[in-house]
Amino acid sequence: MSGPSKRPIGDPPEAGAAPEPVDIPWVDIHQHTQSLTWNDREKFDLSGGQAAVAIAAGYYWAPYRPVSSDDVRFLWDDALRRAAAFDHRHFYDQYVAVGIHTWSRVENADELVSVLPEYCEDDRVIAIGETGIESTQHTTSWPLEGQKEVVREQFRVARDTGLPVLVHTPGSSKGDVDPRHVQSYEEGNRNFTDPLLSSDDPKTEAVEIDLALADEVGLPDEQLVIDHAGRSVRDFVLENTGCYLAYSVSAPWLRGIDARDIAAAIDAHGSDRIVVDTDLIGAMDNDPFVMKRTMLDLLRLGVDREDVRRVVYENPREILDLA
Repeated sequence: MSGPSKRPIGDPPEAGAAPEPVDIPWVDIHQHTQSLTWNDREKFDLSGGQAAVAIAAGYYWAPYRPVSSDDVRFLWDDALRRAAAFDHRHFYDQYVAVGIHTWSRVENADELVSVLPEYCEDDRVIAIGETGIESTQHTTSWPLEGQKEVVREQFRVARDTGLPVLVHTPGSSKGDVDPRHVQSYEEGNRNFTDPLLSSDDPKTEAVEIDLALADEVGLPDEQLVIDHAGRSVRDFVLENTGCYLAYSVSAPWLRGIDARDIAAAIDAHGSDRIVVDTDLIGAMDNDPFVMKRTMLDLLRLGVDREDVRRVVYENPREILDLA
């Protein structure tokens, strides 16, 4: 720079190569799209979203108990109906994951299992879930043996249909959300039942049970996405299994996970089986731009551009058979 200007705080930094545009596309394998707004979904278009998978049922927040199989099936049908509407109004592809979540006990869950294969034939259904062993429930407890049965049978359907399973894992903060952030979660964790798992690390304990159930029915590891990754399961999953490990980034205040954890996992294990998803849901403080912001953070942390692309785009496409 030449001219009469003065620079009392020192010389400008040396010129260097300008950073490349962050034009990496992304696919979100786990979000609760139907609980978000039109404006939120438009942000997916603006930030490079190519596809998103809506978890079909959020019945664990229903204002009544018990939850029946008919209630859940209504929500499955509604998610499929709404996904078609989203597809016609936005520029990313909207898909659906159908499954029986264990966050609240469902009466006559076997009725849902019996019709699940028919739902899996729908072109818009590209995953089963979210499901998996949970330590606590909303309001009504679901005994562990009952959970195992319904998770096992969904794994059996996944084996027969070839669809991937989004495996929900327990959070570490249920019942003890940081008081600085409790206002960020409308439920406020007030209605959770007492824990069913006895260890100090329910996430790892639940994953071990899920893997045993998958082995029992012959479901290959590569069809399992162990979701809501935490530090305690990272090495266990990536060193001892062939499963994918997914980091949910929309609520770092709840899960204690951010881009630094993803960067550390890539550094330790490579990017071939790591996935980033959002788990965006309308009942929580959320950022519809969180996928793009996470990409920027990963690049700023020095993660290779191709590794970033792999965890937000290539791996999700491979898991969902969209490639």
